[in-house]
Amino acid sequence: MAKKPEYGLLIDYEYCTGCFACQVACAQEHKWPAGMGGIRVIEIVENLPNDKHYLKFMPIPTELCVLCAGRTKKGEKPACVHHCMAACMKYGKIEELAKEINKPRMVLWAPRA
Repeated sequence: MAKKPEYGLLIDYEYCTGCFACQVACAQEHKWPAGMGGIRVIEIVENLPNDKHYLKFMPIPTELCVLCAGRTKKGEKPACVHHCMAACMKYGKIEELAKEINKPRMVLWAPRA
């Protein structure tokens, strides 16, 4: 049986501004080529009445995310969290992060163990 992950990311989609700093920081941290990364920012355009539109952004960890194991072993935050300009991401123990979920546009993510 696989061991349950202990640490994860809490992402508050309500405050993501779509700056892509998390995506860029991740790729640079791991020296990945363009198009690869442990987190991707997805843009969603919602069509509203009266020819108006609403743009929202969703940072989504990918299968490549290892929560910057090298950084976190040294007591540092993962690169995506450290560089998030909107401070909408938080790293920590899953049990503690789960207690902070208090609205619908928040997600708790953990890598495969």
